[in-house]
Parts: sequence; C-alpha cells; structure tokens
Amino acid sequence: MGHALETRPIISSISTTYILDSNVLIHDPNSILNFEEHQVLIPITVLEELDKLKNGKQTIAADCRQAIRLIDNILGTATPPEITQGVPIERGNTTETSGTLSIMMSHADDKITTLPSSNNDNQIINDICQYQKTYPDRQFILVTKDINMRLKARGCGVLTEDYHSDQLVSDIGLLTKGYLHYEDNFWDRVDEVKTAQHDGKTIYTIAKSAFSEELYLNKFLLDDQGFVAKVVDIADDHVSLQHYSRESLMNQEVWGLKPLNIHQAMALNLLLDPDVHLVNLNGAAGSGKTILALAAAIEMTVASKQYRRIIATRSTQGLDEDIGFLPGTEAEKMEPWLGAITDNLEALHNDDESTNSSVEYILDRVPLHFKSLNYIRGRSFQQSLIIIDECQNLTPHQIKTIITRAGVGSKVICLGNLAQIDTPYLAATSSGLTYMTERLKHFPHGGSIQLQGVPRSPLAAYAEAHL
Repeated sequence: MGHALETRPIISSISTTYILDSNVLIHDPNSILNFEEHQVLIPITVLEELDKLKNGKQTIAADCRQAIRLIDNILGTATPPEITQGVPIERGNTTETSGTLSIMMSHADDKITTLPSSNNDNQIINDICQYQKTYPDRQFILVTKDINMRLKARGCGVLTEDYHSDQLVSDIGLLTKGYLHYEDNFWDRVDEVKTAQHDGKTIYTIAKSAFSEELYLNKFLLDDQGFVAKVVDIADDHVSLQHYSRESLMNQEVWGLKPLNIHQAMALNLLLDPDVHLVNLNGAAGSGKTILALAAAIEMTVASKQYRRIIATRSTQGLDEDIGFLPGTEAEKMEPWLGAITDNLEALHNDDESTNSSVEYILDRVPLHFKSLNYIRGRSFQQSLIIIDECQNLTPHQIKTIITRAGVGSKVICLGNLAQIDTPYLAATSSGLTYMTERLKHFPHGGSIQLQGVPRSPLAAYAEAHL
C-alpha cells in the first residue's frame, strides 16, 4: 500500500478535481488560486508547453514565467510523494489553506481513446481519460479556453469548462455604458431637489432613493428633453449631479474637432477633465474613439501642457508577436501597427493648406512616442498621456500590467471595440476591456463611455449594421 501511495495520486474525496490547460495559465498566471477548496492538477504536458514559451521579452513569455514561479512557490520543498498526493495551496499572508495542487506526471498507458497522442491537446485528454478510468468515483473537469479542445474532450467523455473567474458579466449587454438615458423627462421621477452654485457650476442634490439604477462617479444622466448631468458625489442617502448645457457640450472644440453626437460630447468631457485619470471608450468601428482621444491628447500636451508627452500603443495579434530585429527604431517598427494614429492626425488637418506639412509640424511639436506593449512591462511613465488602442485584444492580466505603468500625473485612455476581437481564446465577456470596465467603474477618478452611431461615413454605418 505504501508503494501505491507514491505512484498513484490520492484525489480528494471532498471536492472536484480541475485540470488546467496551458492557455488558462497564460490567460491568468494566478488562476491556480481561484479554485477554492478543490484540487488543481497541472498535466506534465502543460509544464512542457510553458517551458517552450517562457523565453523572450514577449508578454506571453512573461506570463508563462509568472505561472511557473507560482507553481514553484506552492510546491516549495514538497517531496515527490507529497506532490503526488497534493500540496495545500496557501493564499496571501494567512496560514489558511484551501485546495491542493498536484502535477499529473504519468501519461495514458494505452490508446484509451482514438485521439493520436502526438498532439499535446490529445495527450492531455488521453491522460484525463486514464485518470477517469483509474478513479471512476471522482469528478474530473478540464478547464481550457480552447473551444475545439473542449469539443474533443466532451466527445471522449470528459467534462469541460471555460475559465470564468475573470468574467464579471455573463452577457455583454449588461456592460455599463457610462451613462443612463431616460426616454421621458428626467425630472418626472424626482420629488425633491436642492440646487446650489459652486465655482460657476450648477449642482443638483437628489435623494438616492430616486434612482433604481446603479450609480457611480462620472456617470452621465441624460434624457430626450435636453437634460445632461454627471454624477460628482454619492453619499449614503443622496446623489450630487453637475448640470451641463447640451449646447455647450456639443459646441466644445478640441484641436479643431467638434463632437458629432452627445456621446462624443460626453467622451470629450471625460478626456479633458483633469480629475479623471482613466478614460475608457468602447464602441463600433468608426464611432470616433481614436480621433477623439488623439485630439484631446494634442490639446492637453501642446495647448494646455498638462502632460509632457503622448505614449501611443496598441495590442498586436495575440500580444505575443515580437517587433523584430530588422533595422529601425521601435517607433518605426510600430508605425504599421499604429496607422490609426497617423490616419487620424491627417483627418484632424484635412482642411489645412497642406495636410502633410501640418502632420509633420504636429509630430515635430508634439512629443508623440510609439511604444510596443512587449517592452512596456516594467516601465513607469510620469506626466504622460497613454493611449492604448485595440484594448479588446488584451487579457485582464495584460491590461492590468499596462495600466499599472501609469506614474505620477499620468492619464490612461483605453480604446476598443468588443465586436472585433482577434486574439485566440478571448471573447467579449472575457476580454480585458470588459474586465477593466466592470472592475474600475467605481474608481472615483475614472470614467467610461460606450460610443453610439458610426459617424465615419454612411457606408461604414451600413456595413457595421448589415455585414
């Protein structure tokens, strides 16, 4: 019996056993900690995959190294029999442990399924089937973000799940828009209001019980009668709103750009607000995300000089592509990826006598830096305005890594379209853009707007709706 304990894992009888695929550990290197009292199994095939991907400066390599370090910290000095049995997972600084971590060392002894074991995914599925055969009274669940792997596993009789720990909304339609729109008159729902003037601003104080919807700072309220206001204070029993004239919002001009609809006007208000340090703009292609951010950025660096420089970056496909070793600066290599920035610079100066000269003038005067996300880890940007394009292609872990680069006096502007996700294993509900929007909606110095309409052109609007 003693020999059996050393060669066969003891699967806990009080909980489910979750087997993690490598894409889960890359998506969230701390995912091992999120399975509560259950046992976590890491197949040796997954460790081999992480080992192959751990080298380099790409973000995926850093995520692999972080996952490997966490596994090493949990296992510590455990002996092979202890690892086989399951090492308790300690969380934080407390001594409490919940759940265990084991390494699935052995491969399937025979061809237990029809899947050829030459493929790593198939090898993992075969190994799980072998475990199910050895321990028929236990429940094993494969956790992977690879849809095809889930389909193959189900065909072999293995229970599967997607990784849901960082999915804060079940339906993308539940994602906050950054504003509340009332089709009727907003004041019809208000029984009592106190009005005050502070520094030329009109502040309304209304009982919190008048609102059934979720409120947070910098959220806008508007109705069809022309009322527009922004939440500036929330107390236990009342809410304070700052009133805005719809006409003044629509007439605000930033580096020659005027908003084309009220949603763009609200976005510009957040972009120009010095007390808002994080702005999140999401919307369909052509809704004006990039041009609004760029115009506001130039205004705040050239005209008002609130920031010393603009850092422009975006996710490349999968965030794991190197910018290469060919001659050229980092900015020159990133230029093809950041064409949207230069395109919008030209659009801002279309009416100038010489568009090319104007763009060159701006690039000379504005400290605009193109940075690769692969090399942004570990940096700290002070007094900078950081524009991150294509945020929908970032994982929650990656977007946290980037936003935490913002130093003293910096502002981060995140742009994205959840309908255009190009990264494998990401969906609208698991995107870092969705995660950030939900997690930071209560941040007192943050704001978000879901832009509506497609002002780019009638063709773009029709294509967005019908293609």
